[in-house]
Amino acid sequence: MKKTFVTLLALAFTAGNACSAFAAGPAGFARGLTSDSEVSYIAEKGKIVPPFAQVLFCAQNPAECRDNNGPSVIALTDKEMLQLKNVNNTVNHTMIGRNDSRNELNGDVWTVNVRSGDCEDFALTKRSRLIAMGWSSRALRIATAYTPSGEGHAVLVVRTDKGDLVLDNRQSSIKNWRDTDLRWDKIQSGTDPYVWYRL
Repeated sequence: MKKTFVTLLALAFTAGNACSAFAAGPAGFARGLTSDSEVSYIAEKGKIVPPFAQVLFCAQNPAECRDNNGPSVIALTDKEMLQLKNVNNTVNHTMIGRNDSRNELNGDVWTVNVRSGDCEDFALTKRSRLIAMGWSSRALRIATAYTPSGEGHAVLVVRTDKGDLVLDNRQSSIKNWRDTDLRWDKIQSGTDPYVWYRL
């Protein structure tokens, strides 16, 4: 395992981090929710080198990157939808959006359960809170994308029987992945946080 981690770390460092995630506030870039969206899942196109900052995050926070062997698709009842909305709104309104310092590693450091941070910190905190509530880690994946202005961004994607839903720190509504304004880049595997896929 240590040799695999060192190899991934070296590959990720060499490749650099393609996603430069910025902190956008909850009111920015909002679009209307499409309530009639049919069930749709993000299609993975092939393995890709994970973000370097994510590899470091997992090395420093192994409990946050552990597979809890739950289902990879959540049956989305009213109770689960309410939990998603509560976690999304609570984190969006209690965390302060703040970009990482350019003096930090490649300008990108991933952290969880903090008072302020950028988009991946929001996504990781939402994921951590849902897992603490009993949600399956396999259904909660971090994805990177680009906003309409071309800024790198990260969100939490929740795989449900109603499709892949996106929890975004830029807005309070939870949307089907196809109904967002994002141009998708890559996504984390549900079973192995060190494996990422091109989108």
